[in-house]
Amino acid sequence: MIDPNVWVFALINPDGAPARVARAVAEGRVSAVLTEHLLDELAGVLLRPRFRRWFTVADAAAFVEALRSHGDVRDSPGPPSQAVRDPDDDYLVALAEAADAVIVTGDDDLLGADLIRRAITPRQLLDRIA
Repeated sequence: MIDPNVWVFALINPDGAPARVARAVAEGRVSAVLTEHLLDELAGVLLRPRFRRWFTVADAAAFVEALRSHGDVRDSPGPPSQAVRDPDDDYLVALAEAADAVIVTGDDDLLGADLIRRAITPRQLLDRIA
């Protein structure tokens, strides 16, 4: 389960660990578990004007559609068994629990939380699949 912040950084820096995670998903080496809520959140973030210096609106839309076609899109799960500090992240925890997946994120709150499903960084995921 890959946090939207990882996808954003994948587009900003095509050489970084998040971009390498995105390539692993496109190549079928990693499964990206998604919901429409996650895709909508990602699209909303990518459409913010501050990101135009890195990618166009068309590129952002194409990225979200490519992700939808390469990802494992599931129904939104119910609430998580444990909440995190930011209630906006609860759906990520619930999705990871429902999918029996780790959360790949750069969010320090999720990385530091004592979660049933562990949270790892993009680099840690890359180390696991190397």
